[in-house]
Parts: sequence; C-alpha cells; structure tokens
Amino acid sequence: MQTIPEGRKTRVLIVDDHPVLRDGILASIRAQSDMEVVGEATCGQEAISLFSQKRPDITLMDLRLPDMSGNDAIVQIRSTFPNARIIVLTTYQGDVQAIKAFKAGAMAYLLKSSLRKDLLNTIRSVLEGRKVIPPEIAAAMASHVADDELSARELQILRHVADGLSNKLIADRLSLSPDTVKSHLANVMAKLNANDRTHAVTIAVKRGYFDLDD
Repeated sequence: MQTIPEGRKTRVLIVDDHPVLRDGILASIRAQSDMEVVGEATCGQEAISLFSQKRPDITLMDLRLPDMSGNDAIVQIRSTFPNARIIVLTTYQGDVQAIKAFKAGAMAYLLKSSLRKDLLNTIRSVLEGRKVIPPEIAAAMASHVADDELSARELQILRHVADGLSNKLIADRLSLSPDTVKSHLANVMAKLNANDRTHAVTIAVKRGYFDLDD
C-alpha cells in the first residue's frame, strides 16, 4: 500500500493529448479535498520528464499518445521509478491492450467512457495497492488466456486487409509472395477463430489489436 502523509493531498499527473478530456479530469480531481493535479502532459516524453520532476502518487496515462504508446511511456517511467502507480486511460475495450498495459506495469485499466463514474474510486483503490480491471475486460482476458498472439507480421498484414488491400497488393507492398500472405492470413484466421478476412479484422479490432482510426 502507498501511504500518503497525513495532511498531504494525493498528487496526480494527467497524461493525455486531448484538452477537453484533461479539463474534465482536472475538474473532477480539483473537487476532491484530498487530491490535487501536479502536472499535465500531452505526449510520452513530456510525461516521463514531468514524472521525474513531480514524483506524483498517481499517473493517469492515455494509451494513444502522439510520440509513443502509453505502454512504452509506462515502461520507461517504471524502469527508473519501479513503484510508480499508473492508471491507463483508454477507449480500447478488448483484452489485448489490457494485457500489454499490465505487463508494462500499469495497476489499473480504465475506459474513458466510465471516467465520470469510476475515476476517483480507481485512484483510491490503486493507492491502496489494488489492481483495477473492468469486469468485461477481465472476462475477455480470461476467455483468451490460452490463445496464441498475432505476430508482428500477421498484424501488419491484417492492417492492410483492414485498409481494403487484396492479397496481391499486400504481397507487393511488403515484398512477399502472394502464397506467403495467404499463409499468414490462414494463421491469423485460425488464431482468431475467424471465418474470413473481414471477420478477422472485426475480431482484431474488438480485442484491441488495433483501431481502424490508427
């Protein structure tokens, strides 16, 4: 458990590149007598630098930042400050990104859609040393625990499928043979239990392998 000295507020660092979201979080925290925001960062490098300067008790970390992933920022922060308490903020509802976040060292995974309802309780739970996972994401993690992950190449090919490219165009773009692309896609569909290419993309997006807006 991380104890806060009596009389001192819980110090929070917000890391997100969307000003409206930051303002909403800022307002929620400022309304609490036992919390304060000590810094706001809009990218990963700024987050790493601010963490070192401010040493917050809690860091709220967006997964999608302009210069690096939130997970990479978490790894870098915790390499120097292994006791950092970091809560991931995300729109990803699938199990893949959640697993990556916890492997990176996050203590909680919070959907942005539930910030208004769950943010303050999540901060207090993490301060008490508890991990926090939304029930639906915990269920997805459990149901896919034995599944093989997609490789970097398989994921690269599937992203091209999501962009509407044919196997031949994907092969040309990646300097592969069409048969190799076909073989990779067969592996993807087997790993995701998908019926076809389109179904594979749908499952991959739902599980959080990537976002169609990326």
